[in-house]
Amino acid sequence: MMDYETLRFVWWVLIGVLLIGFAVTDGFDMGVATLLKIVGHGDEERRVMINSMAPHWDGNQVWLVTAGGALFAAWPPVYAAAFNGFYFALMLTLFALFLRPLAFDYRSKLENSTWRSRWDWGLTIGSAVPALIFGVAFGNLLQGVPFQFDDYLRLEYQGGLLGLLNPFALLAGLLSLLMFVTHGAAWLQLKTEGELRSRSAAIGSLTALVCAALFVLGGVWLLLGIDGYQVTSVIDTQGYNDTTGKVVAVSAGGWMTNYSRFPLLWLLPVLGVLGFVLCALTMKLGRHALAFTSSAVAMAMVVVTTGVTMFPFVMPSSLNPNHSLTMWDATASELTLKIMFVVVCIFVPLILLYTAWSYWVMRGRLNEQFIRDNDKALY
Repeated sequence: MMDYETLRFVWWVLIGVLLIGFAVTDGFDMGVATLLKIVGHGDEERRVMINSMAPHWDGNQVWLVTAGGALFAAWPPVYAAAFNGFYFALMLTLFALFLRPLAFDYRSKLENSTWRSRWDWGLTIGSAVPALIFGVAFGNLLQGVPFQFDDYLRLEYQGGLLGLLNPFALLAGLLSLLMFVTHGAAWLQLKTEGELRSRSAAIGSLTALVCAALFVLGGVWLLLGIDGYQVTSVIDTQGYNDTTGKVVAVSAGGWMTNYSRFPLLWLLPVLGVLGFVLCALTMKLGRHALAFTSSAVAMAMVVVTTGVTMFPFVMPSSLNPNHSLTMWDATASELTLKIMFVVVCIFVPLILLYTAWSYWVMRGRLNEQFIRDNDKALY
C-alpha cells in the first residue's frame, strides 16, 4: 500500500478529478437550465431543452455530492474552514439547488403558462446561482480566506458574505457561470434540432470567446495584482498534521512559483484558452461533438490550472499565512485515506460505467414533435 505522502497527493488528485467530473457533467445541465428563458422560445422548445438533460441531471449531481463527501473525509480541517467561512454562500447554494428537483417534477404538472414560467425561473435561478457561487468561492481562495487558529487550534473566521463579493471573485464567478452556459449550449447542439440548435450555437460561440478572455484576464490579474503564497519552511509530508507549524511567505506573483519551476505547466492554461476558442469555432462550423468535447476539455483545464497554481495550498489564510491549510497538513489520518482509496477504486468505476451506459441509451436528438407525441410521459 502507498505511504502517507503518496496517499495525500493521490487524494489531492482525486478531489480534482471529482471537481472536473462535476464541471463536465453537471455543468451542461446547469448551463441548459440557465439558458432556458434565453434560448427557448415557447413552451415546447423549453420542454425540449428540459428533456434533453432530464435523464442525466440527477445522476450528474452524484459528482457534486461525492466531491463534498470526499472533501469532508479527506480534508476535515478544510471542510470545517469552508463551512465556517463560506457558510451563508453555501446555504444560498443549497437553497438554490432545492429549486431544481422541484422545478423538474412540478413544471409540467399543469398546462398553465404562468405556472410553467415561474418554475422555469426557478430552474434557471437554481442552476445559475450555484454556478456563480462556485466561481466566487475559488476566486476568494486565490486571494486568501480571513481565518486563523487560536492557541487551542479553534478556527476563527473574520469575514462576511459581502466581503466575498470582491472584484476578482466576481470575475471568477462570471467565468464559472459562462463556462456552464457554454457547455450547456454545446449540449443543446448535440441534442436538439432546427432553430433551437442554431440559437444555441450563436450564444455558445459568443460565451466561449468571453470565457477565453476572462480566463486570460484572470491569469494576468493573478500575476500582477494579487499576492501569492509560498511555503518557505520544510514540511514533513509523512508526518502528522501541523497546520500552524510552517512558515508561509506572501509576495507579488507568488502564485506563479510552480510555473517557474516547471515551465511545461504553462500548457495547462494555454490548453484551456485554446479549448474555448476551438469550441467557439466548431460551434460556428456545426461540428457539434467536437464543440462539446472542446468545451469539456477547456473546463477541465480551468479546474486543473487552479489546482496547479495553488499547489500545495488548499485554503490559504489572509489573516495569518502560516495557518494556511495545505494538502500536507490538513488531511485525514493515513488509515482513513487508505480505506477511502479502496472504496474509490471500487465505486468510481461503477459510477463511470452506469453514467456512460445512461448516455448511450439516451443518445439521439429531441424535437418538438417528439414532445407532442409523448406529452404525458415527459417533463
